[in-house]
Amino acid sequence: MTLKLAQRLDAVVPSVTLAMNARAADLRAKGVDVFAFGVGEPDFEPPAYVLEAAKKAIDKGVSKYTAVTGIAPLKQAICEAAARQKGFSPTPDMVTVTVGAKHALFNLAIALFEPGDEVVIPAPYWVSYPEQVRMMGATPVIVETTEASGWRMSAEDLDRATSARTKAVVLCTPSNPTGAAYTQSELEALLAVLRKKDCWLIVDEIYAELVYDGFQAVSCRKLAPDLAERMVVVDGVSKTYAMTGWRIGWSISPKPLAKALDVVQGQSTTNPTAVAQHAALAALTGPQEEVARMRSAFQARRDAMLAEVATVEGMRARKPEGAFYVFADVRGLYGLRWGGKTVQSDEDVAFFLLDEAGVAAVPGGPFGAPGYLRMSHATSEERIRGGFARIREAVARAR
Repeated sequence: MTLKLAQRLDAVVPSVTLAMNARAADLRAKGVDVFAFGVGEPDFEPPAYVLEAAKKAIDKGVSKYTAVTGIAPLKQAICEAAARQKGFSPTPDMVTVTVGAKHALFNLAIALFEPGDEVVIPAPYWVSYPEQVRMMGATPVIVETTEASGWRMSAEDLDRATSARTKAVVLCTPSNPTGAAYTQSELEALLAVLRKKDCWLIVDEIYAELVYDGFQAVSCRKLAPDLAERMVVVDGVSKTYAMTGWRIGWSISPKPLAKALDVVQGQSTTNPTAVAQHAALAALTGPQEEVARMRSAFQARRDAMLAEVATVEGMRARKPEGAFYVFADVRGLYGLRWGGKTVQSDEDVAFFLLDEAGVAAVPGGPFGAPGYLRMSHATSEERIRGGFARIREAVARAR
């Protein structure tokens, strides 16, 4: 008997990040102090009032199933936060609370994408966007962008990439992995193109509250109320409130799609964890001073990391508008000697830095940008400086 896996998995690319994490874990087990620049989560704890709300929920016996798409107070709080932060006013029946924003995106892939469909995704992209499309038998259409363009897709690029088979466009602003964010005028130009197309727009705004230097993040949903019936906004508490492990995200979608998502989720996870929903409710309705404090710290850390990148011969990076990543061009490090071989790719650079400097970062190839590294500054300035001191020493030894 031959036991086979589903053919849909043949199209999914294994994550090099897992290999990096395994190698980093092995080094830590050997006592090596690894500088974690690869992790995509804040090093802060959630605000104290969030933790207190979770404790109170446990004490009150919050341990049963909830409605599939989330408790009513949380859905109402999400609507109020959208009005306050994003400038549009959804209703609770448009909200689907999910097990993280990734789950919201996966629900959408199941509900929308089929074999023969195309989904437009600008590169660099978060690694899960194209893989979720492929898992549904649809085809990701990748739009290349450049550092010179600020890692942003132009209206002309979008127009060329769409076709009669386009089912959706996926946009992330600010972006993982580049931190690039679209200005209002750039978004308006993209929306003008989409008005002429017959497709969905899925906007991932998970980093929208983490923007710097006075940059104004504007929601597409606010700019194009006329496209509301084919637009979805994805968000969550993971990044803004340092609640990655609580796994609470959501989508805000037109009511017919929200009903379909209820069906999808009802046959998969059912509701997100009850206690985590109460913690997310506290995050959205509590004081927001902690968010401002974390944002300020992330900006200072971004600036510290950019300054350190500039000290490494062979590395350079543009200043990102948001998120907590510096996307560094490392092609100048090609040619270094390491482990008896020559560094020839961004993946080689990543493993070189891990083995020789004890610094974990993520190669850009899986994000659609070979030659770059994603380096997270969601760690202290002291750790940033310490990690780059190690990098400089390793590079000097290898030249």
